[in-house]
Amino acid sequence: MNAGCLARALLWRSVLTLTGGLRVRGAAGLPASPCVIVANHNSHADTAALIAALPARRCPAVAAAADYWFRGGLRARVCQALCGAFPVRRAGGGSADLDAAARLLAAGRDVIVYPEGTRSRDGAVGEFHRGAARLAAAAGVPLLPVGISGTRALLAPGGSATRFRRATVTVSFGVPIPVSGHGMGGVMTQARTRVAELAGSCESQPAGRPAEARKWCAWNLS
Repeated sequence: MNAGCLARALLWRSVLTLTGGLRVRGAAGLPASPCVIVANHNSHADTAALIAALPARRCPAVAAAADYWFRGGLRARVCQALCGAFPVRRAGGGSADLDAAARLLAAGRDVIVYPEGTRSRDGAVGEFHRGAARLAAAAGVPLLPVGISGTRALLAPGGSATRFRRATVTVSFGVPIPVSGHGMGGVMTQARTRVAELAGSCESQPAGRPAEARKWCAWNLS
């Protein structure tokens, strides 16, 4: 296992434990092979939550906005070291940047993409761009929809990047969506619907559920 990937997973699991806890749903159903992970985006803490929730052996790489995270040398180095990020241009050239990420999938790593392109300001899941579907099709891998909740309360958009508030974060993994042979627009519409459902599913669970029903929010530290 890549030592850097293990270190990142342990770091963010520790941080989220200290700031309110992390619950993970559906990790047992993760595909054995690499995939393109598409998730809603409410906070800079979303990436920390995904890295912490995924088994460290999957060694995820994160598509990060080039104009924000890769403007200066220090910020870029920190982003790469703590998140395994690579730059994607939001204005011209972004598709080519994502296409280049096919080599990461070929090397056995998951690639995380936020198809909205930016953080939501009201918590609603915005429209999904098609780059993630094109990447998955080119690499011959599925899309994996993931819903994240709680990060908006933990680290609100627009606030200080270091001002965490206590909140429990939940990451819900869905069922892989095949891409090959399907229209990119239809695939991303389906992915957006599933992500929106997953992002709200954990908070809607009834209190006092039996032990069997609580298994979905157990840690997956493998």
